[in-house]
Amino acid sequence: MKIERRNFLQNSAKLTGLALAGPVVLPSISKAGLTIKHPFERDLGMKLCLAYFWGIETHKTALSRQMDVMGAVSPIHAHLAGLPNEKDNSRKVIQAIKNAWAKEGLNLRVVEGPPYLGTKTKLGLSGRDEEIENFIILMKNLALEGIDTICYNWMPVISWARTFLDKQGRGGALVSGFDVKDLVKKDPITEYGDLSPELMWKNLAYFLEAVVPEAERHGIKLALHPDDPPVDSIQGIPRIITSVEAFKKMLALYPSENNGITFCQGSFASMGNADQPVDIPEAIRYFGKKKAIHFVHFRDVRGDKNNFEETFHDEGKTDMFAAMQTYHEIGFKGPIRPDHVPTMAGDSNDKPGYSTIGTLFAIGYIRGLMEGVGKCQV
Repeated sequence: MKIERRNFLQNSAKLTGLALAGPVVLPSISKAGLTIKHPFERDLGMKLCLAYFWGIETHKTALSRQMDVMGAVSPIHAHLAGLPNEKDNSRKVIQAIKNAWAKEGLNLRVVEGPPYLGTKTKLGLSGRDEEIENFIILMKNLALEGIDTICYNWMPVISWARTFLDKQGRGGALVSGFDVKDLVKKDPITEYGDLSPELMWKNLAYFLEAVVPEAERHGIKLALHPDDPPVDSIQGIPRIITSVEAFKKMLALYPSENNGITFCQGSFASMGNADQPVDIPEAIRYFGKKKAIHFVHFRDVRGDKNNFEETFHDEGKTDMFAAMQTYHEIGFKGPIRPDHVPTMAGDSNDKPGYSTIGTLFAIGYIRGLMEGVGKCQV
């Protein structure tokens, strides 16, 4: 008997108790330990964001609105606000930047790469107390404007580092990565000489003791990003935030719910080695139970800390569905963004890791994971 598609759909709707007209409401179904629940919370209650490190990009903001990704992650600098004579931490600058995002229909949720946290503070040089005081003023003025999350790092002199930015990955997409052998061959010790990890930890403790009480007072969430790459040293500058244990130590320096982390999955995934990789869901669960995860960079890699390359979200070493399940399990509702996507055909590689088309792929993948986790609880 020939069954037409229209009749098949209508009969299927009758069998499952659905009406083809009107909203679809599915009952809970339990089978083999799988519970499908409806309705589910949009994006699991998390705040999807995109990063804008070069100011407002109107094409990207238009796409963001169309994808219903309404959060922005941005630096704070007077020149971005068009107020070059103002201090970077002034309320006027913060208001101008916040309002510029609001005109685009977006909410500035995270300040990433804050001013007044530089070499003086991280290396304990003359002038660090003034730098820290300016950072505290920044926190106060951000709080007055309703912005409560700061993503910062502890990588002085040499920050994010890659030894290649245009390796061909899947289908010819361009990816970035790191090979410690290439770094060692060409880069000399910096002007600061060989420094010790103990100095870096001492300076981090000094910073936290000064700023965390003020973060508590103003309701600011400090979210420390892992060192990237998580190697022991680059050009004589130690990298100390390179492992799960290092984050545990950092949190113990000043226990507070305002002293937390940016859980950058790609950085955590590149920690360790092939014999002892980081268990990403286990790490999320550990820090989540301590309420220490304030911000998430959702990305992936293949390889380890000495030799890795960044990947599309669906081809790296991490079980991304399990990671998303765990964020949901710990009740994470904070800002989350894709990071370091491959540059895809049709896009320029002038901003490696931030291809517009690659970002669209990433958001679709992330939102699919969120919906899958929201609808299916094992």
